[in-house]
Amino acid sequence: MPLAQLISPQQLAERQKPDGLVILDCRFALEDPDYGLCSYVEGHIEGAQYADLERHLSGPVTKGVSGRHPLPAPDALVAQLRAWGINADSDIVLYDDGPGAYAARGWWLLAWLGKREGVFILDGGLKAWHAAGFPLSLDAPVVEPGTFAGTPDNHLLLDAEHLQKRLGEPGLTLIDARAQARFRGDVEPIDPIAGHIPGAQCAAFNENLGSDGRFLPAEQLKQRFAAQLQGRSPDELVAYCGSGVTACHNLFALSLAGYPLGKLYAGSWSEWITDPAREVATGD
Repeated sequence: MPLAQLISPQQLAERQKPDGLVILDCRFALEDPDYGLCSYVEGHIEGAQYADLERHLSGPVTKGVSGRHPLPAPDALVAQLRAWGINADSDIVLYDDGPGAYAARGWWLLAWLGKREGVFILDGGLKAWHAAGFPLSLDAPVVEPGTFAGTPDNHLLLDAEHLQKRLGEPGLTLIDARAQARFRGDVEPIDPIAGHIPGAQCAAFNENLGSDGRFLPAEQLKQRFAAQLQGRSPDELVAYCGSGVTACHNLFALSLAGYPLGKLYAGSWSEWITDPAREVATGD
């Protein structure tokens, strides 16, 4: 199983220079798809390369069929990882502005392809890097192509058809990473239908973080998810969100807490609602 690992700004600053460290800047904004790349060009951690959620960490959207951020084709993702200079034994650090949602998507994709060691998320992201007083760079790194070869582990996935068949099973723990108001269906700023998948529990991803924007200690995360599991096997946990991105934050936090990596419903809410035959729930 992949082991979630954090790296502090101080630890990253000490490790920036040695060869073999790959740093990926995963900043993104759903409301402004150009935000991440523009921010990267204006300044990034020295040595970082830009990993765009929609161009690199997602596949093409099929309107009316897929969710908003389908998984990339494995061969395309492997080719991109090689272009970033990644080898089987590379150490990789991913960061975003701070909460870690987009970095966690990158972490999960690497785990899906079998890269389960030496992958770190910068705890607190660029906000923590700034707070620690470390500089940014304007220079694009010179990268030697890597040789990474990965094979997708589809045991880490659950599709809509199989999830629909499992709804109501007593052993299933289905957690939704969206905020409570979206889960309840009180508001829906992105997707055309509000609500959640029947039987799901709200586990808003930002509650994995403390007031300083860093991940909670492992014991606190363990207690958080124990309340969601209520004695059920963590092997039967399935995570989803709006489009399969912030769900990865919950899967990362679960791994930090020592739980096995649960399954991802990658299409998530934005795919679920494309089929009117799929039931929708609202409220708590």
